[in-house]
Amino acid sequence: MRVQRNPVVRFAPSPTGVLHLGGARTALFNYLFARHHNGRFLLRIEDTDRVRSAESVTESILESLRWMGLKWDGDMIIQSRRRDRHKAFCFRLWEMKRAYPCFCTLETLRRKREIAEKNSGDTRYDGTCRGLEEEEVRKRIQNGESHVLRFRVPEGETVFQDRVRERVQVSHDTLDDFVILRSDGMPVYQAAVVVDDHDMGITHVIRGDDHLSNTPKQILLYQAAGWPVPCFAHVPMILGPDKKRLSKRYGATSVEAYREAGYLPQALVNYLALLGWSPGDNREIMTLDELVFSFSLEGITKNPAVFDETKLVWLNGRIISGMDSVELVEKAAPWLIDSGLTDEDFIRNNPQYMIRFVELLKDRIRKLKDFAEKGGYFFRDPDQYDDKACKKHWKVPESGIRLKTLLPLLKQTEWTVEALEKTVRKAADEQQENAGQWIHPLRIALTGFGVSPGIFELAAVLGRDSVLRRIQNALKRLP
Repeated sequence: MRVQRNPVVRFAPSPTGVLHLGGARTALFNYLFARHHNGRFLLRIEDTDRVRSAESVTESILESLRWMGLKWDGDMIIQSRRRDRHKAFCFRLWEMKRAYPCFCTLETLRRKREIAEKNSGDTRYDGTCRGLEEEEVRKRIQNGESHVLRFRVPEGETVFQDRVRERVQVSHDTLDDFVILRSDGMPVYQAAVVVDDHDMGITHVIRGDDHLSNTPKQILLYQAAGWPVPCFAHVPMILGPDKKRLSKRYGATSVEAYREAGYLPQALVNYLALLGWSPGDNREIMTLDELVFSFSLEGITKNPAVFDETKLVWLNGRIISGMDSVELVEKAAPWLIDSGLTDEDFIRNNPQYMIRFVELLKDRIRKLKDFAEKGGYFFRDPDQYDDKACKKHWKVPESGIRLKTLLPLLKQTEWTVEALEKTVRKAADEQQENAGQWIHPLRIALTGFGVSPGIFELAAVLGRDSVLRRIQNALKRLP
């Protein structure tokens, strides 16, 4: 389907909770669509729930969007500051006889619902106040009687072409005369969002399909006001591996939490884009620019996407392993500093050491925090040794003999990867032993673990003094 030039879309989160995966994907799809078509990506904070909204949550949402690289255009719109405009819209509909005051109390409505549930099962508003005479309405308002404004739903049906779900048809018999202005003078969501989208010039509304039931009501409001109706695209929800809505167990975690867990923004953006959308080929790793170039609403699947954290972890690791080493040092540095392994001065004054550090580890890393959790021995001598590795490679007296043999040899060896490997393998050959019987004890001595990057590359980076000291420390622990 052809898209008009320079479309305008918006992301409109509510600051009642931090940005989670579903909202982040919605923001991303809007951003990609706007940038692909040389349009505008606007941001609106829907803070009309004054009880639950918080400025700190708003800032958290903004920071998450910035971290993901989703820069919005123009000034951010704060919905609560437009309340007078929303109210004026509601009163205009009343003047046009497209809305009417309803004086039914909450208690009255509750009793009617209970009766309807027992009888017909149809709990929609029964239109008690729909036909009140204007004079009666005027008197009741003058007497201070509490009331809301309800939209007068016409007969017929609403049909629209959703860009994801295709043709959607809703009979007005399934709708009731919905409230657009509360008794306290606060406009409801349906009215506020239509006014804001119109005033912001929104041409396409791309949002989760949990909003699908709102769309016919909003289209009726657009039509009543005589405004152009935007295109709608309702994106299927994200499910957990159990095929249920995301929960805390599966993926219902904030973008901020993924950042704190050591994920790269490139990885999360890449993963979210492919969660329910396909570029039409088998690409799995794409930059933000590549996503922008390839994105289309037609590529969005109609079925719910299933969140797979294992895939996200894999993708994060692949992107880490392919990153420029200088950039990766910058990414890993905060984790190393926060863990107490090193400080800013060491990182700044030892650039080559830090580059070798990330180069040796990055193919083994899945999250940025792994640099600190798996690479501590690059900055501190081991003070603990893995029990399983020790039982396998340090259990015999020969292990200590081998390390003692290596000490004087390593003191005299040229400190290069090639020379170190030659020295160790020659020592093993002279004893007619497998080189692994010498390498494994040495690895535990240098790292405290049974697995590590290549031991000779590691030793070359650590330096002669550190390697000899660690061997001496290990000999104190060996049988």
